[in-house]
Amino acid sequence: MVASTLMWFRQDLRLRDNPALSYACEKGAIIPLYIFDNECEQHFIPGSASKWWLHHSLSALNNSLGNQLHFSKGDASKVIIEWIEKHNIKRVVWNRCYEPWQIKRDAQLKQTLLAAGVEVKSFNSNLLWEPWQVLKKDQTPYKVFTPYYRRGCLSKTAPRMPIATPKNMQLEYYPQFDQGLDTLELLPTIDWHTTIEKMWTPGEQGAAKHLSEFLPDGAKAYKQKRDFPDLGATSKLSPHLHFGEISPNQIWYSAIHALDGNTEDAGLDCYLSELGWREFSYYLLFHFPHIPQENFSPKFQHFPWRNDPDSLKAWQQGQTGIPIVDAGMRELWQTGTMHNRVRMVVGSFLVKNLLIDWRQGERWFWDCLLDADLAANSASWQWIAGTGADAAPYFRIFNPVTQGQRFDPHGDYVKRYCPELSKMPDKYIHNPWDAPQNIKEYAGVELGSNYPKPIVDLKVSRQRALDALAYSKQQPHEEPA
Repeated sequence: MVASTLMWFRQDLRLRDNPALSYACEKGAIIPLYIFDNECEQHFIPGSASKWWLHHSLSALNNSLGNQLHFSKGDASKVIIEWIEKHNIKRVVWNRCYEPWQIKRDAQLKQTLLAAGVEVKSFNSNLLWEPWQVLKKDQTPYKVFTPYYRRGCLSKTAPRMPIATPKNMQLEYYPQFDQGLDTLELLPTIDWHTTIEKMWTPGEQGAAKHLSEFLPDGAKAYKQKRDFPDLGATSKLSPHLHFGEISPNQIWYSAIHALDGNTEDAGLDCYLSELGWREFSYYLLFHFPHIPQENFSPKFQHFPWRNDPDSLKAWQQGQTGIPIVDAGMRELWQTGTMHNRVRMVVGSFLVKNLLIDWRQGERWFWDCLLDADLAANSASWQWIAGTGADAAPYFRIFNPVTQGQRFDPHGDYVKRYCPELSKMPDKYIHNPWDAPQNIKEYAGVELGSNYPKPIVDLKVSRQRALDALAYSKQQPHEEPA
């Protein structure tokens, strides 16, 4: 009897362009297995929105595999070893993950399996370039995006071409060892996700649909339209990418092909560079694994963050009295996502106007975002906080009123998520506190009653943030080891 290959699915919940799956199928019969590893630090366990997506993504994958995907929960290393002991398994394959705890776990497991005579193969299915492949001339990692992407990545061998779905997969299924999807307990216990369910289709087919709807027109117009939240001009692929329902290679080459290979096109170049930013986030996490919980820049070791639970709660609930901020936070709660421009605005408001530690925002996003991704979440929050690699300087403080006026000039985005402001004229939609009383009465807006008064003065809080920065610069700090 030929030994079967154990195919360990992780953040690669697809059949097409799945290198580990293709290799396993070439060797013969496979046993497909998914393990919800909840034995890691609490910090790394997926949040509520991510778990909702994961449940439906796994359901879609299981359906694609003829309901022969095995589910398990617990310490992934122990589960893998148990499967090897109970079956005639001499080969285990997986696609690589890049969170620090996953790297440590996988390295130890691989060593154990090889010592036991089990063949182990791992593949890259999640990144265009491996983090260790792109280094400066002195063999140290880049810390600035543009040279990393333009000089580092684009000078390397082009990303591999996507591969087809394996033909004639031979699956082995053992129902007695399948704990079932529901035992993973991924679905929420409270009914908050009904709106999200109507908007998203987790799974490989949903990913392909979003990509086909975005290309080619979305890529062409991406640079001009991407910053306007009401236009819906983004590809909406980030949750699909995070769970591996589509690979970055598929997106990369589909976008290039859709524009007839014209990589000089400004829209296409801009869109591909966003994939580059995703790569950069994983690159930073790989080379600087402390960034999910510690400031990348040691200059912020003694930054005087404020402990302000009431303001934090107002921010979380979209009740700050700053319309573009409230609209963004309500979009997050209602849809499980938020427009990228608005993410920067709400992040800046929390960290700089409220002077609340970026890690508080990162945790809220981790729980609420469908596309919550440790690498992207950490790098992006540190970017907006000014504490990270190639970060926006801390003294660059987004003014949410001018940001709203520039990127939501008629308030269409604000009105969608803050309907109590829907009659406010364009001139005051982003600063209703400045509207004359008769205008507020006409719009039916009573600040402090049916819409909050601003919880902070933007000008005063901006100066407070600059003072805090000056204070932190005066404090001694140590470079990380």
